[in-house]
Amino acid sequence: MSRDPTLPFADGPGAIGALDDPTLVDPSPSLLAAVVEAYREAAPAVVDPALSGLRAATAADSSTPASPPTDPRASDLPALTVLASDRAVDAVADRFHPASRLAALTETGVFDLLTLREPQPNPALVGRSTGCVLVPTGNRAGRADSGVEPTAEWCRVGVEPTAEWCRVGDDPTLRDRYAPLVEAADARRLRTPSRRRVYAGVRGRCGVAVADDVIRALDADLVADTSVDVAADGSGGGPSAPLDLAGARRRAYVVGASRGAFDRDLRRACEDAGLGSSATFTRIKRELREAGLLGTESVPQPVGRPRERLVARGALAEADGPVEAVAAALNVT
Repeated sequence: MSRDPTLPFADGPGAIGALDDPTLVDPSPSLLAAVVEAYREAAPAVVDPALSGLRAATAADSSTPASPPTDPRASDLPALTVLASDRAVDAVADRFHPASRLAALTETGVFDLLTLREPQPNPALVGRSTGCVLVPTGNRAGRADSGVEPTAEWCRVGVEPTAEWCRVGDDPTLRDRYAPLVEAADARRLRTPSRRRVYAGVRGRCGVAVADDVIRALDADLVADTSVDVAADGSGGGPSAPLDLAGARRRAYVVGASRGAFDRDLRRACEDAGLGSSATFTRIKRELREAGLLGTESVPQPVGRPRERLVARGALAEADGPVEAVAAALNVT
């Protein structure tokens, strides 16, 4: 059973599930990141599953490789409509791992991610019967462009504003105020897939061993890249070169090549995984060949044309494991 996602407010923790049919309106990048993190802490197996969980869940999943992944545990989480600006979503989705967590919530239907066309005076968290405006307290994660001077007056009496946001008001009319914005909003599509979709897509075409190694390669710098410290202006903190979608594409293809996957199977696997188009991986293949890291061999088939198997060359052939394979490819290309 998943725990209820909870946000740290100045007047105490606030469970998102306490609201009936909750909607989050115009979150800043830091607030959106905090909401994703709250769901991750409540249900890591859904939002950010470990490799062992991916193996078990994918083995039990009857969907086709190209279908969105399903997870019955997602139904334990409170569904949340998120009406967010492109700026906020882009800031959180700039790195691969935070973006994949947001994707997990949208793919499983926990988040209904919508695009906000016009900025609002302040973020708001509303339900059917009540709601509140969220005012930053002015710390490092506060919303610098809110135009509100953060003081203790915005919090409940006697509460020191030490948390990131204060809840202002208990207004049952807020829902009506934002309902037209929700109805007019378009769905926001994410380019980055969830971990489960990546694993299922690769496993369906290339097998368990390749899928395991792809996840290991993506997680190679996870300690440095798990930070969700997003500044108020939307710029990310953390390492100078965090893993992005382009880097994830390259890692996945390099791992498959080092494992001797069939070229067409690997490109289709990466497509099923939501990492990019077949043409994208054709370009990566060409770069690796030009760098002397990759060759191919023709494998006859009982019926039909021969298949083309990828063959690692040079430093890629000498690499011991997926992390070393990625390092070898990056060092050369």
